[in-house]
Amino acid sequence: MIDQTAFSITASHLLEYLFCPRFTYFEYVLDIPQHEEKRFKVQKGREIHEDKQRINPDYLRKKLGCIERKSSVYLSSARGIRGIVDEILFLDDESAAPLDYKYAEYKERTFKNHKYQLTFYGQLIKENYDVPVKRGFIIYTRSRNKLVEVPITEKMYLELDIIIGDLTNVVQKGIYPKPTKYKQRCSDCCYRNLCERTI
Repeated sequence: MIDQTAFSITASHLLEYLFCPRFTYFEYVLDIPQHEEKRFKVQKGREIHEDKQRINPDYLRKKLGCIERKSSVYLSSARGIRGIVDEILFLDDESAAPLDYKYAEYKERTFKNHKYQLTFYGQLIKENYDVPVKRGFIIYTRSRNKLVEVPITEKMYLELDIIIGDLTNVVQKGIYPKPTKYKQRCSDCCYRNLCERTI
């Protein structure tokens, strides 16, 4: 079981919590493993991340005004968050931006979990490099490597703080949270047989 007093939040923890807060409870409070190795999308996503150098050629970065980039950068913060950013782009306007790869199709909008994952990385970049981060980018590998720009606002940083606080309370205080509002997610959840929502 994890040391709940020293729990440090990763981007994966954030995505699981945004999928459903009870996912976090079952995995980190009750210590029930999710067996993610059986999930095709998780495996495929890992393969994409391992092969990302080939996916995103330099011309894309130049188009964005990138003057320097760093790949697979591990960052941590005193506020208890940490993660590996696929790429950090340092731009010609003296700002920086996270770039993330998704094994997904672009559906003409960016989902909340993807926006807040970029915001999470943006917070880490701001703290570690002392530069403004006002946007991020996603490469959707199942839409011919479509590049999408996502604005990151101050409001999103404030909302991220609230989400992180709520997630931390679930893990450290053992609070049993309300389930997701989106019932269709239950069918793709490895904890569906444990959760009272399915009863």
